[in-house]
Amino acid sequence: MLVESVTINRRDFDAAIFDLDGVLTDTARVHAAAWKAVFDAFLQKWAQRHGQAFQPFDIAADYLDYVDGRPRDDGVRSFLAARGINLLEGSERDPEDADTVHVLGERKTRLFLQALQKGISPAAGVPALLKKLRQAGVKTAVGSSSKNTTAILHAAGLEHHFDACVDGLDAEALSLRGKPAPALFLEIARRLNVAPSRVILFEDALAGVEAGKRGGFGCVVGIDRGQQPEALRQHGADVVIKTLLEVHVEEN
Repeated sequence: MLVESVTINRRDFDAAIFDLDGVLTDTARVHAAAWKAVFDAFLQKWAQRHGQAFQPFDIAADYLDYVDGRPRDDGVRSFLAARGINLLEGSERDPEDADTVHVLGERKTRLFLQALQKGISPAAGVPALLKKLRQAGVKTAVGSSSKNTTAILHAAGLEHHFDACVDGLDAEALSLRGKPAPALFLEIARRLNVAPSRVILFEDALAGVEAGKRGGFGCVVGIDRGQQPEALRQHGADVVIKTLLEVHVEEN
């Protein structure tokens, strides 16, 4: 059952942390399409090479269960492991046609950035919500596993709306474990100088809500894109809503 709305007030929360893809922007579908193109091409070759039937990448299941919200290469490993496939890690020295974890991830990144050039928009209600939070004195931040976070925020015109941002590049530089570990979100709380218990967190990925729960955040809000409200709850969401249009800010 979906909760119709969430209310944020300064009495309960000092900060709000938002995941990026699928929460602040509608880029989750762009990521999913890029992953499908990469994995389907690889799986077709793998099936032919091993005399197996081709089983395509399923956006409705595979993306949400194994890839969504995770660091890029973790997503590759997680999905392939579910298919019983183990590839070499590889590196930036690999040729483009190599079948390694690194190369599959690089192929996906290229496809995603090509799609990003066509332009993206903030998710419905996002600019107004961020403005209201600032007026209410609630700090805002972005926490994303994506190494393309800065480019996405810029493309959506949201780059100047946040007090802090920790992304995939920061996670790599600081050796932060990826979601569902809470390290990325806890680093944001540290930068904001806010206790996790005073933070409301918005996530659409199962790995993300689990990270929020593990990190002891005050409220973990799951954004359901129409397919997994109960799964979001099972992984740690305190509240499940459909879009950020259902979030209200109460000014003191």
